[in-house]
Amino acid sequence: MSQQITAFNEYRTKMNEVILSKDNLVIKRLWNLDTNTYADGALDTKTKEMLGLVASMVLRCDDCIKYHLGKCYEQQLTTEQVYEIFAVANIVGGTIVIPHTRRAAEYWEELIKAQ
Repeated sequence: MSQQITAFNEYRTKMNEVILSKDNLVIKRLWNLDTNTYADGALDTKTKEMLGLVASMVLRCDDCIKYHLGKCYEQQLTTEQVYEIFAVANIVGGTIVIPHTRRAAEYWEELIKAQ
């Protein structure tokens, strides 16, 4: 696995543990709601992760983009599917999303290399 992917995952895990160790009820409930939102329901997990990726790109959250790209990779999306997601995000979010698309493309390439 690439250093970029490993560093992101390790930092995310470490800081999640720190935050959750403080036992804040509101944070725990919010994060539980987030987890449950992406579970299979009327929409399957794969579709929800694609939606999460578009929303993250439009909101310009690079950490969220990396997270959802990782989940899309786990859901076995193709590069063609990912680039259609990028296209939707760019249309919805406008040209301000282009720098995030560059970083997303770089991270996707790292995920593909890690196969």
